[in-house]
Amino acid sequence: MLSRRPWLGWGIACAALSIVLVIAFAAGKYPVSPLDLLRSLAAQSGLGTGPGETVQTVVWNIRLPRIAAGLLVGAMLGAAGAAYQGMFRNPLVSPDILGVSAGAGLGAAAAIFLGLPLALVQLLAFAGGLVAVGAVYVIAGMVRRHDPVLVLVLTGVAVGALLGAGISLLKILVDPYTQLPSITFWLLGSLNAVVMDDVLATLPVILVSLLPLVLLRWRVNLLGLSDEEAAALGVNVGRLRGVLIAAATLGTAAAVSLAGIVGWVGLVVPHIARLLVGPEFSRLLPASLILGGGFLVGADTLARTAAGIELPLGILTALVGAPFFLVLLAHGGKRG
Repeated sequence: MLSRRPWLGWGIACAALSIVLVIAFAAGKYPVSPLDLLRSLAAQSGLGTGPGETVQTVVWNIRLPRIAAGLLVGAMLGAAGAAYQGMFRNPLVSPDILGVSAGAGLGAAAAIFLGLPLALVQLLAFAGGLVAVGAVYVIAGMVRRHDPVLVLVLTGVAVGALLGAGISLLKILVDPYTQLPSITFWLLGSLNAVVMDDVLATLPVILVSLLPLVLLRWRVNLLGLSDEEAAALGVNVGRLRGVLIAAATLGTAAAVSLAGIVGWVGLVVPHIARLLVGPEFSRLLPASLILGGGFLVGADTLARTAAGIELPLGILTALVGAPFFLVLLAHGGKRG
């Protein structure tokens, strides 16, 4: 198995990311050849002459922001998915299990309903995701049950359903000719409106979110044990789980505020990473970052080149994620 040879898994992940990046820069309504891409990179570095102003504009002003956003969002969702699956001891958990996507969706829909500018739409989406998960955590803390993980998940499902009802209500109330298409397109996910300033504004938040995951990567493996066993090894399970949830939620909310709701990345990517480098979290986390970024950049490239119109990211990721989920379910049923 590849997971028994991590170096081979790392090579496959890095090679796949490199190929996807080259294709993403080259493909589009205005194709850019690999030679022109190299000349453009050399010109940007001051080492040669560029291939022309049009190519420079396409590569650096149009495609680079989308590719950078895809790398950032995909990497964060992949890392958050790996963290959530580890802390909840469930391979079918994704970063939106606690309602962060539904909260962000409601925040964005409310901002569009109020006619606020794009920057405030993103800000309210970010705040909505954080508030949703905070509410889930507070409500779950009021329930005294033997299994706190189960309580968190069930509370997240309930709160997510409530927030989804709020989104549906707003979709009925908004202007069906101007605001409704904007809400629908945002809920399906897209990098179409992203500019480099948005990426630079989101980058510090995601880096801060990833820092606890990196620093605590050795302890995350202990959450695969029962709470009693982990506590016997000196781990404060409640505190560790709370820190991981806060970090993963902060990063997921930032990613969703930038790209809209992009499902399945946090579910699919950690499984692929686990097949390549194994389940040990110190290897799983960076592999999920690399594969998540490559997966979303590839999906975005397909979204803008597969048809005459731009396809929402959520549709393409679902086309991959849903069959993968069914395969996991069938495989788990055979083993169980």
